[in-house]
Parts: sequence; C-alpha cells; structure tokens
Amino acid sequence: MNPTTVIKLPFTRRAGWKELQRRRPSIAKLAFGLVLPMSLIPPVLLYYAGTHYGDAFVAGFGDRQWRFITTILFLSELLTFFVMGWLIHTVVNIADDMTIDYQDAYLLAALAPLPLWSSAVVLLIPSLLLNVLAVLVALGISCSLVYQGLGALCERQGQDMTTLSATYTIMAAGVLAWGLLMAIIWSY
Repeated sequence: MNPTTVIKLPFTRRAGWKELQRRRPSIAKLAFGLVLPMSLIPPVLLYYAGTHYGDAFVAGFGDRQWRFITTILFLSELLTFFVMGWLIHTVVNIADDMTIDYQDAYLLAALAPLPLWSSAVVLLIPSLLLNVLAVLVALGISCSLVYQGLGALCERQGQDMTTLSATYTIMAAGVLAWGLLMAIIWSY
C-alpha cells in the first residue's frame, strides 16, 4: 500500500480500507510487525526527552525514574493493543446494526494509535506547548481513523449514528487508558 493511501485512511472510508481487509494480516503479524515497533517510539523518545531536557518541559521533570516509567509505558501500550481489539469487537457487536470480526477489530486496534505514536517525534523539541498540541491533533486524527475504519470494516445496516456511538465508546476507553498512563508518568 502506498503512503498516500495510508495518509487518507483517517479521512475516507474508501481509500485503502478494503485493501487492508483483503490482506487479512494475522493478529500476531499486526502485533509483531506494526504494534511492537511503533509502540517503542514514545517510550524511547520520552526517555530521551526526560533525561536530556526534562526540566525544560516542567520543573523537576528531569529527576524522574525514566527507565521505570518508559518500561511501564511500553508494556502498557502492548497490553492496550490486545484490550482495545477485544473492546472494539465487543462494542461493535453489541448493537444489532453492526458486526465486525476479530481480525478486523485488531486491525483497527493496531491502526488507531498510529497518529499518537507518531506524534511522539515532537518530543525531540523541548516545548511543552508544541507537544501538547501535537498530541491533541494526533488524538483527533486517531478518532477519525476509528470512525472511518468502523464505517469501512463493519458490516452494517445503514445507520451512521451507530458508528458514531461505537467510535465514541471506543475512544472514551482509549483516552481513559491513555490518561492512566499519563498519571503513571506524572506520579513517578
């Protein structure tokens, strides 16, 4: 799949989704080929930012236990992939209007955090405001990715409101998990 198609995924239900669905990557292939390498980006860059210019973000931020924090963050990201795949499958299949199989649910669970993982690159710049803005933009793109992905991957009978409701529930759970991870970072 070419990069322009991947960039279009959060903005359309047509470009790329059916091709990804036809490829049917296994859950193990998604976990080891996409989730594992991409989930390394935030902990590595957070460790770098925290140890090199942590106090430039917030006073006292450089004195944290970054090895412990980033290890917990990495393991939590991996666990979150498996929980989110199960959650997407469960939330979508509760309603009678939509259905999704486990393969597609885990495909969406692997693709949804890509903008958030990619936004960690901004940690190379010691600006709290810029990093907060990057995360907020990435969160919006991630929400759009879930919405468009549900619309493209689910078998549904018409109603877009069901897709919106499922997206809201999935993203609320994701933001809650993300908030807990950030609380871990701030508490140590």
